[in-house]
Amino acid sequence: MILRGVVAVGAVLLGVSAVVAQQDIAKQQDDLMRATIGKPFYAVMMKMSRGQIPFDQAAVETALNDLEKAVQTIPATFQTNPKMDLPGAEYIASPKVWENKADFDSKTPAVIKQITDLKGKIKDVDSLKVAWKEIDSKCDGCHDTYRIHLKKK
Repeated sequence: MILRGVVAVGAVLLGVSAVVAQQDIAKQQDDLMRATIGKPFYAVMMKMSRGQIPFDQAAVETALNDLEKAVQTIPATFQTNPKMDLPGAEYIASPKVWENKADFDSKTPAVIKQITDLKGKIKDVDSLKVAWKEIDSKCDGCHDTYRIHLKKK
């Protein structure tokens, strides 16, 4: 009888550990897309291109460098399917990511190339607007297929 209880508790703990591990993976993926990529791209580049914050050449160059580094980590960060949503997330990765991982991974180099090609070319708000649209269109090449919008803000 005691052995059954120990086995049952062990099974529950194992299940809880698996759920926590899956949540950690989902959180890493969400953090990469929202914070690590989102901050330089949206909080800096988009806001500057819209005149919401003043143009700052150094901030643009830092944002491009940060963005380039972060985008390079996408294939590895999305290596594992967490098979669960992150509570409160606005977007999640579609199961298509893992159904067609090679295609998903093939999108990253185009984004990186676009970022690299723009380095040193953004000199004012007008050139930033063009650059932002160019990078955004490369991101949409993946988002349109591999991202699911859960809720509207």
